[in-house]
Amino acid sequence: MPEIIDLGAYGPDFVADPHPYYAKLRAQGPVHRVRAPEMEPEFPQAWLIVGYDEARAVLADNRFAKDWSRANGSLADSEVLAEWQLMNMLDADPPQHTRLRKLVAREFTTRRVEALRPRVQQITDELLDAMLAAPDGRADLVEALAFPLPMTVICELLGVPDIERDTFRAWSNELVSPTDNEATMTAAREMAAYLDGLIESKRSSPGEDLLSALVRTSDEDGDQLSRQELLGMAFLLLVAGHETTVNLISNGVRALLQHPAQLAALRADPSLLDNAVEEMLRYDGPVETATWRFTAEPVGIGGVEIPAGEIVLVGLAGADRDPERFEAPDTFDITRETRGHVAFGHGIHFCLGAPLARVEGRIAVRTLLDRCPDLALDTAPEALTWRAGMTIRGPQHLPVRWR
Repeated sequence: MPEIIDLGAYGPDFVADPHPYYAKLRAQGPVHRVRAPEMEPEFPQAWLIVGYDEARAVLADNRFAKDWSRANGSLADSEVLAEWQLMNMLDADPPQHTRLRKLVAREFTTRRVEALRPRVQQITDELLDAMLAAPDGRADLVEALAFPLPMTVICELLGVPDIERDTFRAWSNELVSPTDNEATMTAAREMAAYLDGLIESKRSSPGEDLLSALVRTSDEDGDQLSRQELLGMAFLLLVAGHETTVNLISNGVRALLQHPAQLAALRADPSLLDNAVEEMLRYDGPVETATWRFTAEPVGIGGVEIPAGEIVLVGLAGADRDPERFEAPDTFDITRETRGHVAFGHGIHFCLGAPLARVEGRIAVRTLLDRCPDLALDTAPEALTWRAGMTIRGPQHLPVRWR
């Protein structure tokens, strides 16, 4: 067996900029046996995929299962994640995955998302009105725009208008970027209690929103979502429905501000916007590593044999900087051909909310640049602090100025 590479030993530099470390690993091979910084003692190792071809292959191969029961015994019996957290389409394999995804897929079609565009624009304008009213011409872009925009949109779509956003954000941050095992379990308990109450309110007073539809929906055979499944789906839609876009916007704006020639090119030619957003996703996407997969049987990938029941981490950030797929991958170039990037995944678990994230990202970036011709970072890049863990990639805060 290959030796275990302790990624935590790389320290804070790995959290701030993992790309050089992935490049070094990729030069040695596409598959490595690692220990991730956030892994608990009962999870002694995982297999990290850093090559592009190998990442796409794993993402599309059903031998790499999402159902935790396919893991080895000690991991499958772990209590780190509550049962309801795993009762969603992201942690399910066919046919369960097919069943769950079908129930919500119609709400996230490109056509339906395009219908949301005027509301996304309105929310963006209102948030920027408030931000630009700051007398000192400074703000934290995460707090002012990147977080509240997608959070407002997904809450309206699901029918959750009165959520205490700071509290929910704290739960979400802890669950996707864990800092402490006890804190994570506390966040899970508190979120479950909140979602339980929310579901019951939709059951007694349904509306025209997505969550009400999920509560009352049943197929032709009378099949309905169980309580645990409703909790899991509400959790996934609320958390994944905003986390990706928060970091798409903050990472993307940061990349533009740190590459003034690219920012100038985009200002000079706004028709580059759509491709610029795709390059933001490829260059420094919001999801660093896909959620865990487990080998359902021994599998060979990238010349390495991975035993059954092992954790497999698909490094989306590593794959999207693979020089075998993208020329000069460490160069941020908004005119490059970006087709095939895996920032939103690949295969049956491709991000259902990708069309919505793209619309939100494009509107946010275009409107921000239109209204802030002198936008600049208001801190040294090396002073930024970053989200913990290897799942979500993004700064905790993004100080900017516009005067």
